[in-house]
Amino acid sequence: MEKLQKVDSEFFLFLNGKGTESLDRLWLFLTGNTPWYFVFGVLALLSIWFYKKRFWLPIIALALSYGLADLVSVRLFKNVFERLRPCHQPELMEQLRLVVENCGGQFGFVSSHAANSFALAMAAFLVFSKNKWLALGLFSWAAVTSYSRVYVGVHYPGDVIFGALLGVFIAWAVSKAVLFLPKMLWST
Repeated sequence: MEKLQKVDSEFFLFLNGKGTESLDRLWLFLTGNTPWYFVFGVLALLSIWFYKKRFWLPIIALALSYGLADLVSVRLFKNVFERLRPCHQPELMEQLRLVVENCGGQFGFVSSHAANSFALAMAAFLVFSKNKWLALGLFSWAAVTSYSRVYVGVHYPGDVIFGALLGVFIAWAVSKAVLFLPKMLWST
């Protein structure tokens, strides 16, 4: 385990060290809230467009996926594993580029940004009939959002990778349940 953490720290320092002041504002924007509002808006419109009167089905799947990913990433991972964020690691403080003013909570495993964005991407992919263009756009956004957390100095690559996997799994489970339930209820 110690060897994995060392590799993760080294990879973090490599990726984080590739940042430049000229790109910092872009990555701060990408890691912030504004892109999320745009994605939520697009997904709400797509729910209405594709599902018409039953628009609430994808909205429930998307909201549950996002909410559970956020809850599980904090309660069952960050609060259990208690792995310090790189910006809270004394031995890394001198080497990292901390681009944000506030490092965030003390613990970082797993990244909630990664879990939440990949949960939304996977849920949307599943509830919107596996539309490849929508999937490409949303998974690209999720990957950029996740990488932004390494860029700004608040998550290790391992935090992001496991957060993404967690989000995908939660969205898969929630989407299957939400889309199956109405079929089961209305077929009886």
